[in-house]
Amino acid sequence: MYKHLFTSESVTEGHPDKVCDKISDSVLDELIKQDPNSRVALETVCNTGFALLTGEITTKAKVDYEAVARKAILDIGYDAEEKGFDGNTCEVMVRLDTQSPDIAQGVDAGIEIRENSSTDKYDLTGAGDQGMVFGFACKETKELMPMPISLAHKLTRKLTEVRKNGTLKYLRPDGKAQVTVEYHDDTPYAVDAVVVSAQHDETVDLETLRKDIKKYVIDTVIPKELLKEDTKFYINPTGRFVVGGPHGDSGLTGRKIIVDTYGGYAPHGGGAFSGKDPTKVDRSAAYMARYVCKNVVAAGLADKCQLDIAYAIGVAHPVALQVHTFGTGKYSEEKISKALAKVFDFRPLAIIENLNLRTPQFAASTNYGHFGKEDANLTWEKTDKVDALLKAIQEV
Repeated sequence: MYKHLFTSESVTEGHPDKVCDKISDSVLDELIKQDPNSRVALETVCNTGFALLTGEITTKAKVDYEAVARKAILDIGYDAEEKGFDGNTCEVMVRLDTQSPDIAQGVDAGIEIRENSSTDKYDLTGAGDQGMVFGFACKETKELMPMPISLAHKLTRKLTEVRKNGTLKYLRPDGKAQVTVEYHDDTPYAVDAVVVSAQHDETVDLETLRKDIKKYVIDTVIPKELLKEDTKFYINPTGRFVVGGPHGDSGLTGRKIIVDTYGGYAPHGGGAFSGKDPTKVDRSAAYMARYVCKNVVAAGLADKCQLDIAYAIGVAHPVALQVHTFGTGKYSEEKISKALAKVFDFRPLAIIENLNLRTPQFAASTNYGHFGKEDANLTWEKTDKVDALLKAIQEV
């Protein structure tokens, strides 16, 4: 038996990087709501007392960027000066440009149309940039995600829940969690260590906080059957976490890319997600790759599936696509690849249409991972292609 440990982390919506992600995706949703064809590459920066919105936006929409940013900050819970950041009073700066026409011409029509005379409508949209993306799914959890990142996200979601519903009124929006899982061979066996760091106000003593976090957060999330006698718990291990959020550290859109995906369990491509419209394949194709892998595993074609896709800017068709099942496939990777080609279209416009990505839904994806949140009704989390895959695998 081969034993090994794997660790993943998650952060709450009050983490400074996630504040920025939420602002960027909230603006994106408002732009797409008014103009579904908006081209958006928006990054937000925040620090003590300010938020800066910068990037490239081309749209017919009329959006009050400052108002959207303030609402996102307030919804997170930064609504008073004593919390170190206040959406009512912080400075909001907007410094935006339009998309480069050199990029736009490649997105407006793929090279298949511009140079090869294609008449296929799905060649109308070229990839918004070069790059590679990865999708992943496995049978370790009911949402078909790796267990370490799944548990870490559930801890940070619970931290936010007990803060917002008043169970632990002394909590503030910033926080982190980390879970180390012990594997026997390739199967989760037990939780080896749990780390939770929760921002709090001045009124609570450390002993009370640690007792409450253990009772109301950890004990309600980590299944008892996964605990060992020597499972380690570290709760606010520095002893104090009053200064947090943008007051404690600067934030930037797209800096939590491993938190956003698979917690390091699977590779990540070269791009972040938040603040980008779906012509940016480093977002939309990563969603598509997750969708495909989840359907492969849900269909029983493999217990673990990873999909690698690469694009060239201005080209609709991927330049490379590779399936990995890590020895768990019920069929050969070549046969599964052929089945995928029959069921899925990986060109940007096809992805946008199939996953309905020109509707406002991106702020719902921002926090606690872009994958595995079945309750958020995200289109890329559906398993509606199982029957089609089972049919296709018999035909190839």
